[in-house]
Amino acid sequence: MNRFLHLMILCAVFVGSVTAGSEKIFVVERESNSVAVVVNDLPKSHIKEMHNMNHGVIKFYQDDGYLISRDGYVVRFDPKTEKKLNEYKTSKSAIGFVIDDDYVAIANYDDKSVDILTRDLKPIQKIVTGSRNVGIKIYKNYLIFSEMDNDKITVLQNTRQKGKDPHFKIFKEFENVGVMPFDAMIKENMYINGFFASPWFGVVDLEKMEFSKIKLELDDRKPVLKVPHFGFWSLSDSKVFIPAVGDDKIFVYTKEFRYISSIKTKGLPVFTSLSPDKKYLAVTFSGKDFPTIEIFDTKTLKKIKSFTFDGKVLHVRWSNEFAKLYVSVNDANKLVVIDTNYWYLSKEIFGIKKPSGIFIYRGK
Repeated sequence: MNRFLHLMILCAVFVGSVTAGSEKIFVVERESNSVAVVVNDLPKSHIKEMHNMNHGVIKFYQDDGYLISRDGYVVRFDPKTEKKLNEYKTSKSAIGFVIDDDYVAIANYDDKSVDILTRDLKPIQKIVTGSRNVGIKIYKNYLIFSEMDNDKITVLQNTRQKGKDPHFKIFKEFENVGVMPFDAMIKENMYINGFFASPWFGVVDLEKMEFSKIKLELDDRKPVLKVPHFGFWSLSDSKVFIPAVGDDKIFVYTKEFRYISSIKTKGLPVFTSLSPDKKYLAVTFSGKDFPTIEIFDTKTLKKIKSFTFDGKVLHVRWSNEFAKLYVSVNDANKLVVIDTNYWYLSKEIFGIKKPSGIFIYRGK
């Protein structure tokens, strides 16, 4: 073997050892009842028969993967083998869920209930609310969610007895919190939710069980085409980032909810996604600005980069291992990889049909 060929092989091995990681990416294929699996930035497989993926959401807990479909199915799968394990239909339409050591809780739109299942998806309890339910979260032995049609935040307490399945009872209800709560996030003991038609967001202190309203400085509101989503990614160690409903801005507060400033954005924000080191904020949009994402510095609150793609951007996800931001470009049937060291488009991953939600499993 000549020295040049030997050097090329060594370089290939070195590059492979640097880029290979434990992240496995699962991408919802919105129109195909399926989930695409991406490994080392290459399409690997597709998990079929996952039901209506128009609002498919995936979460991982220990070595289990869970998915809820828009038509009310909860699916448990093995993220290592990429095989379905079992499924259970809770309702005609499910919107959110959370997982704990011994239960899975699902917030349903249509049959207006919350379902409690075992980790292997056997039914334990159905809690009828008479409302579409959103923003479901766990805090200690409490389950918290917002009732969209009742303008209410409900706190359930797990009254499980030793050796028995979990069992939830109403612990506290906060009435008339705001018009049409639509999503929520949780930061330590603070449950934070937003409203379609009220000029504030709500905060429940889950230690004191007290509710307060934080006023938003909104300009003239525009029609909302896609609901802004809250999430853990909008919370840094020192700041809270709130996407405005019907306004071209992101509100910035301290973690104690003192107003700092607002970030002017290109359009109506949907996702505000923080990088793992909390230095950057990626913002996606609806309407005419669907194909665009903007990147902001969370210290200066200034825009540092903008990208516009050849189709609607439905989701973004930061890698936890590499300097990468993954972007699902729905109309172009591709996942785009942005290098976040130098802020350029480094790769396009094709073979993914109508991608939307991007979810990362970190294998062991």
